[in-house]
Amino acid sequence: MKLVMAIINSDDSRNLLDRLARRGFSATLTSSSGGFLRISNTTVFCGVEDDKVEEVLNIIRESCPDRVQYVTPLPPVMEPGEVHIPTPVEKHMGGATIFVLDVEHYEKV
Repeated sequence: MKLVMAIINSDDSRNLLDRLARRGFSATLTSSSGGFLRISNTTVFCGVEDDKVEEVLNIIRESCPDRVQYVTPLPPVMEPGEVHIPTPVEKHMGGATIFVLDVEHYEKV
């Protein structure tokens, strides 16, 4: 048995959970944040039999597309009277960071 742990954009969590449930997989979601922009993420935990891991990975890949978003960085500290107009920066969002871990013991109570 394996534990698939995926860190995804929170916008993709409902779609992913629905797709996993339709294919018979149960999952647990937790809120998380981090990265360059401190953007809201969701961490998904899914216990999977070894022969079903690739199916779950494909569902995650299909449900969590990579996309581009433009963000405006914080302006630098300026001297009084100076003007700085920040330029939006292209940032890749979405996608997933996936870990597949061996499970030594599994028990459902």
